[in-house]
Amino acid sequence: MTPAKQQSETSPEFNYHLLRNALGGYKKNLSQLEPPEYQQVYRKALKSYELESLVIASPESEGILIGEQQLDQSIAEVAARYASQTDFEQDLETNGLDEAGLRKALYRELLFDGVMQRVAARSADVNDLDVHLFYEMHHDRFQTPETRVASHILITINPDYPENTPDAAYQRMQQVRDKLAGRKNRFDEFAKRYSECPTAMEGGKLGEVTRGQLYESLDAVLFELEAGQISPIVESEMGFHLLYCEKIKAAKRVPLSKAAPRIREILQTRQRRNCQKAWLASLQKIENA
Repeated sequence: MTPAKQQSETSPEFNYHLLRNALGGYKKNLSQLEPPEYQQVYRKALKSYELESLVIASPESEGILIGEQQLDQSIAEVAARYASQTDFEQDLETNGLDEAGLRKALYRELLFDGVMQRVAARSADVNDLDVHLFYEMHHDRFQTPETRVASHILITINPDYPENTPDAAYQRMQQVRDKLAGRKNRFDEFAKRYSECPTAMEGGKLGEVTRGQLYESLDAVLFELEAGQISPIVESEMGFHLLYCEKIKAAKRVPLSKAAPRIREILQTRQRRNCQKAWLASLQKIENA
């Protein structure tokens, strides 16, 4: 029988793993779990507890100090999730813990994190060639999409009002379009006068939009317009629209100089994670030998 199994009924540290997995997997306290849920939580807690025990017993844990102030802060962070100290203590008790037991569990957790950070620090540094290769192999991740600076005029559809029935609303929009007669310099004025959208107060401005931000029917038309062009009448779930494409900002690639810090962060995180995984695998191999 493993140490975790031996301590499963009495160890507050193991109870903490049970609770953490119950909250993470089901957002429930232990007492709220159904029997099948508890069995799954127990299996996961057993694995995480045994892994934690293996890591903190490794030579890499030597010299890592967890201060009382650090523990006090961790306890305070947990307690802050509750309305009162009484609620905090009652919830701990419900889950087979008290503040002293939680302190022991958090000590182990902090020690585990310290060991894993120490191991991750051994990972190789990311060099400029690594960054450049990642940039060249992931063009799509560093592409800014095409955007359109647009405005619109809206006549809403509302069968409860005679002037806003589908036919009446369309005829009203047709009249607006005929009066506007393609004069883009007056679009702002017409939007303020005729549009039934709150954007009317700002001349119908939609701002700078990318594909997928507007209703599908509007999106399809707007991204076919030329800069300075006014659309035909377009229908959406809201009603009838006229769209004005003021400006087109073409898609462009973020330069390597701007992308490099983020790429370096991505690669360094990957390197650290891989280093941790390899170390854990070797540790478990020794344990199982």
